[in-house]
Amino acid sequence: MLRRLIARPEFGPLILLVLELVVFWAINPDFLSPLNIGNTLAFTVELGLIALAMTLLMTSGEFDLSVGSVFGFTPVLMWTFVNGGLMPMEIGFVIAMVVAALIGLVNGWFVTKLKIPSFLVTLGMLLVVRGTALFITNGFPQRTWDAGGHWLAQVLVGDFYVGPFRIYMSLFWFIAAVIILGYVLNRTRVGNWIQAAGGNPNAARARGVKVDRTKVALFILCSTLAGFAGIISSVRTSAANPNSGMGYELEVIAMVVIGGTALTGGRGTIIGTVLGIFILRVMRNGI
Repeated sequence: MLRRLIARPEFGPLILLVLELVVFWAINPDFLSPLNIGNTLAFTVELGLIALAMTLLMTSGEFDLSVGSVFGFTPVLMWTFVNGGLMPMEIGFVIAMVVAALIGLVNGWFVTKLKIPSFLVTLGMLLVVRGTALFITNGFPQRTWDAGGHWLAQVLVGDFYVGPFRIYMSLFWFIAAVIILGYVLNRTRVGNWIQAAGGNPNAARARGVKVDRTKVALFILCSTLAGFAGIISSVRTSAANPNSGMGYELEVIAMVVIGGTALTGGRGTIIGTVLGIFILRVMRNGI
């Protein structure tokens, strides 16, 4: 039993996370204060949503470098519509999410149909999307502070207290994503397709797995969750900055790999990614 536990890819990250918590708490007891825990969770789960989708994509043998720019672009697009009086917040949210999904669709199409490596495709998309966000805003953030009392803002990132802990609704979106994507990867036929596509795509095709369709769907999922996380962040921080999300793509990939997902594809773990997310965010917060 113990040997099987140690052999799991999540065991190493779990030990590292526990050591981090002990060391930073020993250096500064306020590290585990309710205020610091609440602040850490608020930002961690936003980045974590992207990492969860990236786990499935990397398990299929691909990765997406455009998620950081999509994180910044999606809320910019939404708030440009809303602040300009072109449409209500609900419609702006839906349109922005659809555009984010289309970005993923374009990435997936270029990778699967034109056989261009995902590194090149998504790197190019990163530049295009970031440039578009800067062009729309002239480099200035969009204001979002009018959203505080809106029902959609409350659903996305409303906050409340559980004792001394400040909890944001985004934590529940993160937990839901962990449960759903963990179930999909480990308990469903789709999860088998994802792992087969990353492990040996030619053998997977020979067994009837729709490898290209699976990868396109995962690119769409990745961009959609990146855009969703960006909108949550914009409401929480009261600003939609076209430069937000810079560098997130590499941090997200690091979280996924630290958690035990194979960089070459074929093996992935949602629980490991959750540990990887907290390892990096706890390290950054502690330092």
